[in-house]
Amino acid sequence: MGRSEILSIGYEGRSQQDLLATLTSHGVTVVVDVRLNPISRKPGLSKTRLAEALAAAGIEYRHLKALGNPRTNRSPFHEGRIAEGCDEFRKLLAAPEAESALQQIVNASRHTKLAVLCFEKSHDHCHRQIVVDEVDSRESRDITYV
Repeated sequence: MGRSEILSIGYEGRSQQDLLATLTSHGVTVVVDVRLNPISRKPGLSKTRLAEALAAAGIEYRHLKALGNPRTNRSPFHEGRIAEGCDEFRKLLAAPEAESALQQIVNASRHTKLAVLCFEKSHDHCHRQIVVDEVDSRESRDITYV
């Protein structure tokens, strides 16, 4: 058996239908939402509607608020100061709640194909890259960016 795989995916520019098609085509069975506040202006991509649609597709939804990027640390990602934003977010991962949430991803990804979800299309401009990298550093995973 090969290493477990984790998808890193942003819904920017995607409809709910497109997101679901992408997740199912990759065989994802659990989506971990790392948005601090899982709301969206895009129809069907806020927590409740997204969880319902995922459940209908046989995909479990988990929101891990402890892995959300606080509003105060979003401007570095939007303004091209990526390293600064990443460094600040890494500090936040030392909190007990974040440690626990990371371990939940490690544990779940041992037995299921998991996707880490946030808004930004590019993982390079999103804190989810740190989340995925941290999981990979704890237990090696194959990472797919979609």
